[in-house]
Amino acid sequence: MENYSIRKIKKEDNQAVAQLIRAVFDELNIPKVGTAYEDPYLDLMFEEYSKPKSVYYVVEKDGKIIGSAGVAPLENEAETICELQKMYFLPETRGLGIGSQMMEKCLQSAKDFGFEKCYLETMPFMLDAQKLYKKVGFEYICSPMGSTGHTSCPIWMLKKL
Repeated sequence: MENYSIRKIKKEDNQAVAQLIRAVFDELNIPKVGTAYEDPYLDLMFEEYSKPKSVYYVVEKDGKIIGSAGVAPLENEAETICELQKMYFLPETRGLGIGSQMMEKCLQSAKDFGFEKCYLETMPFMLDAQKLYKKVGFEYICSPMGSTGHTSCPIWMLKKL
């Protein structure tokens, strides 16, 4: 895919990002309860990721947001641990290497913020995503970390930065 860019979220992106995330949940039949779908700030991503040691990126093509992901401190965990959050892409962007580029950008930001480890949660059927996570060094762990509120996400992974 050509003519796309990865950039930090802007306030005016809030609605498009929320729509993108909800669309991926609907497409993949991801549970809405106990997942990011229920996060109270889903419609206020710019504000949420304007907090310290947090950043959220969007992938834009021809003025349309087609993917997104971010990092932020992992709630109720050591301050050296961050979480890769809300990494979602529309179907037409998958398998093109954009996820790898986004992952690289997020992990570099995490390192720049001074984090030592990065945690993530995902769904069992998101095998392509897990393949990407393993490729960049995430390893499966046997229990959740922090307090994400995402009780419906039973796959937990951690990477040393």
